[in-house]
Amino acid sequence: MARSKELVPGVGRLSRSQVFAKRALFKGQKKSTKPAAETPAEHVEKTIGGDKNGGKRLVPTTKAPRFYPAEDVRHPKKSRKSPNPPSLRSTITPGAVLILLAGRYRGKRVVFLKQLPSGLLLVTGPYKINGVPLRRVNQAYVIATSTKVDVSGLKIDEKFDDAYFAKPTAKSTNSAEEEFFEDGKPKAKQPIHESKAGDQKAVDGALLASIKQTENLSKYLKASWGLSKGQFPHQLVF
Repeated sequence: MARSKELVPGVGRLSRSQVFAKRALFKGQKKSTKPAAETPAEHVEKTIGGDKNGGKRLVPTTKAPRFYPAEDVRHPKKSRKSPNPPSLRSTITPGAVLILLAGRYRGKRVVFLKQLPSGLLLVTGPYKINGVPLRRVNQAYVIATSTKVDVSGLKIDEKFDDAYFAKPTAKSTNSAEEEFFEDGKPKAKQPIHESKAGDQKAVDGALLASIKQTENLSKYLKASWGLSKGQFPHQLVF
C-alpha cells in the first residue's frame, strides 16, 4: 500500500518531506565525527601604542551589522540608580517614643533604638510593659512624640540588623495530602529561639531601669492610643 495516497492522478496526499519523515530516512544519516568548532571570543585584547592610549584595549572580533533590523527590538533599560535608605525624620531620635499606626501592634507606644541599613526602625515596647518585642517598622507608619526615654546607658549590639529578623526558609516535610486535610485548622506557633529571648531581656533590662526613673512613664507606654469622634491627628500635638 502506498505511503501517500493520491488525491488526484499525480498529486499525493503527503508532501515529499512528510513521506521522508514517515520512512524515517533521517535516522540512517551518518553523524559527523568532527569535533564542534569552538565559539570565538567576542573581544580580543590588543596592545595600543602611545602614552595616552592606556597600553591595552579590548577590540571586538566581529564587525557591527551594516543594516538595522526591520522591526525595533525592545530591550529593557538598565537602571544605574542604587537604592539608598530613606533619611531619618528629624523628630525620630534614639529614645523617642513612637506610636505605631499599622500592623499587629497598631496603637501601641514603643521606644525607638536605631535605624537599620534598610531604612527601617528598630523599636521595642519594652515587651514586659506592653508586649511589643524587638521588631522593625517603617517610619511612614509611626507618629513621633515629644516623650523620650534616656537610652545613653543602652548599647545596641551590631547583630541587630535586617538579617537578624529574617524568617527561616525551612521547607515543609508534610505531604500535599496532609496539607489539604489540615486546611482550616490553626497552625501550631513556632517556639521563640532562646537566643532571641535572651536578647529581648538584655535590651529591655536597661530600658526598664531608665523608665522607672520617670513617674508614670510605664503607664504611658502601656496605654494604647486611638482617636475619638471629632479628633484629627493633624490637629493634635504629640
